[in-house]
Amino acid sequence: MSLADLPLRPAYHKPEDDIASDFYLPCMAVATSYDRAVGYFSSAIYALAWKSLIQFVENHGRIRLICSPVLTSDDSEAMRAGYAARVEISESRRIEEQFQALLDSASTRKPAKVLATLVALGLVDIRIAWVGDSLAGRPKRIFHDKVGIFSDARGNCVAFKGSMNETWPGLALDGNLESVDVFVSWAGEREAARVSEEREYFNRLWKNDFPGVVTIALPEVAREALVAASDPDHWRELVQEIVIEVTAGSSWAPDTRANARQPRPHQVAALNAWQAQGRRGILQHATGSGKTFTALCAISDSLKRSEVPLVLVPSDLLLAQWSKELRSTFGHAELRLLVCGGGHSDWRIDAKLRAWTRPSVGQNKIVLATMQTASSGEFLQLCRDGSHIFLVADEVHRLGAAVARTVLQLNCGPRLGLSATPERAGDPAGTAAILDYFGGIVPPPFTLGDAIASGALTPYAYNVSVITLDPEEQAEWDAITGRLRQLAARAKGRDDQAPLDTQLKLLLIQRARIVKGARAKVAASAAIVKENFSRGQRWIVYCDDQAQLRLVRNALVTQGVPDVFEYHTGMDGDAASTLKLFDAHGGVVVSIRCLDEGVDIPSVSHALILASSKNPREFIQRRGRVLRRFPGKSVSQIFDVLVASAVNGPEPTEISILQGEIARAVEFGRNAVNPGCITDLERLAISYGLDLSTVVGSGIEDDEDSYE
Repeated sequence: MSLADLPLRPAYHKPEDDIASDFYLPCMAVATSYDRAVGYFSSAIYALAWKSLIQFVENHGRIRLICSPVLTSDDSEAMRAGYAARVEISESRRIEEQFQALLDSASTRKPAKVLATLVALGLVDIRIAWVGDSLAGRPKRIFHDKVGIFSDARGNCVAFKGSMNETWPGLALDGNLESVDVFVSWAGEREAARVSEEREYFNRLWKNDFPGVVTIALPEVAREALVAASDPDHWRELVQEIVIEVTAGSSWAPDTRANARQPRPHQVAALNAWQAQGRRGILQHATGSGKTFTALCAISDSLKRSEVPLVLVPSDLLLAQWSKELRSTFGHAELRLLVCGGGHSDWRIDAKLRAWTRPSVGQNKIVLATMQTASSGEFLQLCRDGSHIFLVADEVHRLGAAVARTVLQLNCGPRLGLSATPERAGDPAGTAAILDYFGGIVPPPFTLGDAIASGALTPYAYNVSVITLDPEEQAEWDAITGRLRQLAARAKGRDDQAPLDTQLKLLLIQRARIVKGARAKVAASAAIVKENFSRGQRWIVYCDDQAQLRLVRNALVTQGVPDVFEYHTGMDGDAASTLKLFDAHGGVVVSIRCLDEGVDIPSVSHALILASSKNPREFIQRRGRVLRRFPGKSVSQIFDVLVASAVNGPEPTEISILQGEIARAVEFGRNAVNPGCITDLERLAISYGLDLSTVVGSGIEDDEDSYE
């Protein structure tokens, strides 16, 4: 069979078309060569059409991949100065690190070894490309053109272009390939000319002969790392195992209709591990990695068992989001949904909740409630608990709060908690209560690094700006700091520290307000956005309070930044309409905390963090907002503004305001594509007498359920 024998269409569009099964895999099975621009090196493992890869190799097929590097500011300066060797060394080190991360992740280890083997066998060749004003010009943007070309032994060619993202979801039965336009060499002069044009374009890129694009061979050190990890004797078995793992999700899929969404490998693995744990446990999965859909898969299984799922969420925003997800996923199965809280009070009428939570067979009943409502005495009295109740808690860490913890009185059967950070900062008792009730964390956690390596989240660059207090703020800071040092010294060795602890907390709050409202933040934010914003981008600027929000918004407007919106619960106008307009046309949303949980805008590609918090959960959630996958978004940018006050000698850790700032920054920098940003943070920490080993991971839990 040849490419010309395939029933190919001019275009494919998801969700109506299964692009993977109808187009991509059949072409790979009969082709003898495949040329592809794949984005970043870490995405190269997904360019291999797994179900057809063995057949492709048996056809003596060869693959050429063009990947993009992520250049740091130092790399860009080196390119501008003509120091190509320096950039090659830097990129080689970075590819080694990315490849090692792929090998270290359970969800990507096998495909990474397959890629390494194909490179070692000479079946895959990789070149690195970036874009500049000229061949030797300073790189300003990544090469991310999406073009692919299949060729067969008879000289037939198929070229395709479009929003085709090769990620783990793209390997599943539904495919994660949004749309592609297809051109074939045998369908008339115009089609043949288009295919020829794309082939010539790719060949010129490959030969480093296209204006404004620089391509180099895969650095030898990086290639050696791949060869060292290759497994020539077993790569075929690894491919077969990958296919089995990718297709295994169908048994957990909540919707069996054609082209319905399928769980990803890490979700299937988590569900299997949770089931092996007696259907109890907490999924510690990174923000944006699909925790909600994983829970929907478990809920589908629960309904088949004639159980009654009870889904708890911490806010009205998440209540609305979950209601939409449940109706969309199970609406075809005659779902009966009882919503409790957020203005819904039907559950009280005639004790409806009691009837709804009785054991039943084949009725597909689900109860959805806010944690505030579920922790009330009336709800707990009406709820008929027992082994037939399947408790699902989103953002399960919230159930560790003193009031919400009353929900843990419910005697339920299966239990599933969801959270990127289940451990409650500074609250060992609350953490212990959650872990004990749900049965611990389901191993292994799915970390941010795993999510990026698997394609569930986008890579990101982290950019830190350090500002200082102005003289007036510094004077106020020094005065409070002096009093804090005195109190901290008096507290040591005393049996009754409660009164001093109260005074310390009040003074810390006063001093924290100085950092939160530092006047230099406003000017810094305006400068960062003006320098980096381009029309059509989608930015979120996180502020501390409404006063700062308005100052920042006015500064951005004064600087001429277009399409600046504000979003908070006290805003004038329709908040939902504001987000829709922003999502459709782009711009800058200046917000406070209301985007931390429950609002999903995957098109956001830039975040600027002005907010200062000692709760690590806040910055983890904010980072997750901007790393969600979206067509055309290949890398996210996070800008962070840290406040460094002048100090005279090291401060006691318990009163150091920089502790939360440095903890946030190091956490961000660890998984960024420019991890060198941590070096400057380490120097900053040392200059303040801070020990990073004690700073990172510290913080204070915040259980406020209201959003400003």
